[in-house]
Amino acid sequence: MKIIEKTPFQTEKGEISLLDRVQGMLRYGFSWYSELEAQNTVIDQLNRVFEKGFVLIHNLTLTLPGVEIMEPIILIGPGGIYVIYVTHVRGQYEAKGDQWNVVDNNGRPQSASVNLMGLAARHAKAVERYLQIQKIDVPSPAPVEPVLIAANPGMHIDSTRPVVRVVQSDAVKQFAASLLQAKPIFTTEYIYNLADRIVAPQSKSEVEPRPAAPAPAPEAVSAPPAGNAAARAHAIFDASAQAQPFNPADLGFALQEAPAGQPEAVPQNLRESSPSQPLPPPKPRRRGMSFMQIAVLGFILLVWVCILAGFGYLIFFSK
Repeated sequence: MKIIEKTPFQTEKGEISLLDRVQGMLRYGFSWYSELEAQNTVIDQLNRVFEKGFVLIHNLTLTLPGVEIMEPIILIGPGGIYVIYVTHVRGQYEAKGDQWNVVDNNGRPQSASVNLMGLAARHAKAVERYLQIQKIDVPSPAPVEPVLIAANPGMHIDSTRPVVRVVQSDAVKQFAASLLQAKPIFTTEYIYNLADRIVAPQSKSEVEPRPAAPAPAPEAVSAPPAGNAAARAHAIFDASAQAQPFNPADLGFALQEAPAGQPEAVPQNLRESSPSQPLPPPKPRRRGMSFMQIAVLGFILLVWVCILAGFGYLIFFSK
């Protein structure tokens, strides 16, 4: 599997320094690094299953009108395009149709503060919108399908016909195997061309890649893929279009951990997933940073000064 890495603050070797980690948490939310580790866990599992013919784009920032949105995982394979939202939260949850509920210690489900299935669907909708803006035509039998993956083994999801494909931590390999068995719609050449167009948009004068099916018969492109994945994706897209329009402000990394022994809740105001989109409500800033960010950096600087002073003390008195 070809992996195109676009994660900010990460070196070519896949490393993130302590200072860059702090900067990333200040910019994207304090759960940013935990989300990143969860994504890497899922990517490693997928990479052990997929070989040639799959391209995975990690943390690509898409430019949409008036906003930039970071997409966690865009997976392109012979069966279509999959936008994967990986969550690191834990606890007991329930996915019924388009409803996302959290189950308390007494077994009572109640609506969660943030619908993670809806969040995954909106990430997919953003990719779909991006393809339209870039005038990249994708065959109609291959919609952009949203997928929600729970990377934390401590998260259990009771699913009953969810409108978004929900995958638990112990079923990632089975999910990958299902993509291998999906009816092919794209050729390998088209998959690589499509990934290049998404990562590096071409000018309007350049020729767009043409979708092609591996089978010579034209019905291979127009026929719907096996399974109900396309129907499930269209269902959530139709529901979200009627009930709630696409809102880039809903996308982000900020998923806080719950106290020990309690199901993990997600805060109501998600943090941004893009540096160009400010967090609501606006706060007074100094040189582009909030007072909280300045305080955190000041604390880190104070710790470093204390460490240096300690080393100086030891060196001076050891002579």
